[in-house]
Amino acid sequence: MHAPWRQLAHDEIRAAVPAEVLATVSSGVFACAHRVGAEEVSALVPHANNIVILGWIDRIAELHGAHADAARESIAREGRMWFVARHEIDYLGESFVGDELVIATWIEKLGRTSLTRTTVIAKKSEGADGAASAGARSTILVRASSRWAFVDLATRRPAAIPEDVRRALIGG
Repeated sequence: MHAPWRQLAHDEIRAAVPAEVLATVSSGVFACAHRVGAEEVSALVPHANNIVILGWIDRIAELHGAHADAARESIAREGRMWFVARHEIDYLGESFVGDELVIATWIEKLGRTSLTRTTVIAKKSEGADGAASAGARSTILVRASSRWAFVDLATRRPAAIPEDVRRALIGG
């Protein structure tokens, strides 16, 4: 069973997401807190592996869509769905069982039928005792860029992203 994800409020995002990341984003950051569970680490090397991290990238995109009133279930009922066209992932650090992560995403570029989404996974820096330090800066563990195509399920061709979905995704 996956640990629950908790959506962060705007002030929590400012406090949790590294300042150098927020400096590059104009608006629309969506973020959740997530604690790494035992089921999310590899048996041989006990850290979150690349498949789990890819799942987190997909999950934050799914939650962002639902937050924007474009949940996958509802757009599927309308005969549309988001398909991944490309993921580019930079692995910059490791995460382990119990780590408190902030997983943030936003729309970097919005086209007529596709979008480019940036995702950052960060954890609070730890003090010498291994505990998260109050007021400590976060450490970026993963930086990803993903291109998602909005697809008509009947034709399997790109479809125009509805205007209300476009506005909601950009605005938060």
